[in-house]
Amino acid sequence: MTLFDDLKAAIDAEWRAYTEHEFVQKLGAGTLPLRAFQDYLVQDYLFLVQFARANALAAYKSRSLADVADASGALQAILHETELHRRLTARWGISEDELDGAPEKQATVAYTRYVLDSGMSGDLLDLHVALAPCTIGYAEIGTMLEPAQQAGDHPYTEWIGEYSGFGFQSAARAAVERLDALSGGDVTAKRFDALVSVFRAATRLETDFWQQALDSEA
Repeated sequence: MTLFDDLKAAIDAEWRAYTEHEFVQKLGAGTLPLRAFQDYLVQDYLFLVQFARANALAAYKSRSLADVADASGALQAILHETELHRRLTARWGISEDELDGAPEKQATVAYTRYVLDSGMSGDLLDLHVALAPCTIGYAEIGTMLEPAQQAGDHPYTEWIGEYSGFGFQSAARAAVERLDALSGGDVTAKRFDALVSVFRAATRLETDFWQQALDSEA
């Protein structure tokens, strides 16, 4: 069992609410309205800008060159991820200037600033636990949805392919290993409870992020 496994088990209901959210189910089924997906993707691009900042913060808070290099690798993975967003939004006629200038919605601000605050007020482990629902959760969702992508002409095949693909899956495995390395393989009960609180809050904010996109259809 990894630290990530223990954290996920501690918030099982919240984790399932996130990874099995209606947005995810409809995306996998190919029935998610395009307008909701477009709203999500623009907000997710803005979200990733802030997550890039969070990984830059991880480099700053690192105490070894190995941790700096690790943060740099995670940052490069995020920059690669944004290529999907720019490619898809360009097809919809949204320029990069428009994408960069889009206003952040409430759930986007709440989640990203929570992660940054966790990193500023805590240590490197706190920061990576706050990042984990996105970094590792999306890989889990990508794996879950991969069979749907292979079932024919799926409208969201590129998105599913991004998160089920080797690059993102490798980054997620590295994130799991990073948590164990930072924790030293052992944490006190008090420290674990504090990490669970961070992990639960970030996971709930991920759920709110999905819901924000669905609410754009209302």
